[in-house]
Amino acid sequence: MQFQQLAYFVAVAEHRHFTRAAEQVRVAQPSLSQQIRALEHDLGAPLFHRIRGNVTLTEAGETLLPIARRILAETETAQRAIRELDELDRGRVRLGAPPSLCTGLLPAMLAAFRRRYPGIQLELHESGSGDLRQRLSEGALDLALLASAPADPHLAATPLLLEELVVIAPADAPIASTRLGIRDLADVPLVMFRRGYDVREATVNACRTAGFEPSFAIEGGEMDAVLELVRAGLGAAVVPSTVAGDRFSMTRFAPEAGMTRVVQLAVRREVDPTRAVRALRDAIVGFVADRKRLPVGLVSLVDSPVAG
Repeated sequence: MQFQQLAYFVAVAEHRHFTRAAEQVRVAQPSLSQQIRALEHDLGAPLFHRIRGNVTLTEAGETLLPIARRILAETETAQRAIRELDELDRGRVRLGAPPSLCTGLLPAMLAAFRRRYPGIQLELHESGSGDLRQRLSEGALDLALLASAPADPHLAATPLLLEELVVIAPADAPIASTRLGIRDLADVPLVMFRRGYDVREATVNACRTAGFEPSFAIEGGEMDAVLELVRAGLGAAVVPSTVAGDRFSMTRFAPEAGMTRVVQLAVRREVDPTRAVRALRDAIVGFVADRKRLPVGLVSLVDSPVAG
């Protein structure tokens, strides 16, 4: 009895048709029939009734079918387990993250992961959450840290962090105060991110809810460009607190402004992650759970550590 013969047998049992079974397992129909006859010879009993093209299982076939399915499933499990051992030596993980986390959270976390799994190739894709959602949905990423919950039904997300949004401006800007309300931005020219950044949508929506349209001094920048444009004096910007640093006058919003965002770890629902992907996912969650390691401006939403 051979593994291949069992696979052919199960295909015929499921299709009740030799030609369609041969198409499924991608073998010529005469070869499939020959292997089934060889299996029947080895077992000493016919497995199918073949009456005018009507294929049904014999009593021996009915007995063998659940056993054959279990053998095939356990063989696949064994093959996958062996492949996964190799994945921790030569695997690849494609991680997407917004710029604020690429500079504030990920360097220390990825360095620790790299020390533990030096054979796993890491690819970091930095962009706004809108772009990352699309790339994850299309299969161009394995994991993504998103600054809002994905609306795509094919994606599943786990809340990880609460990230504060602040206003930055040149050190001599008059906007500096202890706390700001959204209405305080009404007469402030803003340096605005390009479309695709959730912080852009959060800022614009907050202003509109407060009854005004924000004024843009310039728009369309990536994170680094926005920071440099603010430093050059073009205007203020609403950014995650983790990127503000000490180069700017940083002003926090009053709590009632609600200018925070939840960072979530997203994956595709229909894709079974490789062991390398699971290792990085667990490492991220475990790192976030250890609140002492988080940069200022990030609050963990994870209740307990997860072993990486």
